[in-house]
Amino acid sequence: MDFTITKYRELLTVLIESGYSFQTFAEFLTNPKDKVIILRHDVDRLPQNSLEFARMQTEFGVKGVYYFRSVPVSWDVDIIKEICRLGHEVGYHYENMDICKGNLSKSWDDFRCSLNKLRELVDVRTICMHGSPLSKYDNKALWSKYDYRKLGIIGEPYYDVDFDDVFYITDTGRRWDGWKVSVRDKVPNQTEWCKQGKVYRTTNEIISAAKNNQLSDKIMFTMHPERWSHGGLPWLKVLLIQKLKNEIKKILLIFRKE
Repeated sequence: MDFTITKYRELLTVLIESGYSFQTFAEFLTNPKDKVIILRHDVDRLPQNSLEFARMQTEFGVKGVYYFRSVPVSWDVDIIKEICRLGHEVGYHYENMDICKGNLSKSWDDFRCSLNKLRELVDVRTICMHGSPLSKYDNKALWSKYDYRKLGIIGEPYYDVDFDDVFYITDTGRRWDGWKVSVRDKVPNQTEWCKQGKVYRTTNEIISAAKNNQLSDKIMFTMHPERWSHGGLPWLKVLLIQKLKNEIKKILLIFRKE
């Protein structure tokens, strides 16, 4: 079974044994290591799952970055503080263009308000857009007029990572090649990586590549902890729901191309 907590533990073990260092996104931006993994987590919902991930990573002696949305299904003050206390980075998972229906000035005000609320709880140095796949608004469009760096933000993955140098892999769609059905979680080079054979469908395929020294030296993993479970009915429920979502995304991509 894939996308279980047991499988994730196995993945972490193999990556550590393969000699990777682990940095938060802010650490990577300021002092990147040569062979390094950035564990990025988008806390779209079920924040308790992210807390379990954070505690597990602390057991392994590694750390990552957790991006929280400013909506009730993600925003949990106690969990935000606890993940920070464990030594992980916390950032803002913004979706202001979607919330404000594409109005740039309102989106900017909403962005600053939510960022300030998060900064009242923890230090925030990086941000990351929420894909909002069902929305016609791209949250990154906010930066066509405004500059997040003026607020003391040092990085946003889709703008501040050189994907010629950093391999990007995401569990979007509850599969590691889910960018094919993703509406917005895309980065340059993904098609070229496929031509080079650098595409993985399952966690076992990533584990095998790591054991055979076939993974890139610098990797950003993007994970959605709500998609990982201990198995049983919760695992089956997530599997079925995600299959339906993927089919809806395929339809959306077709209509948007047209």
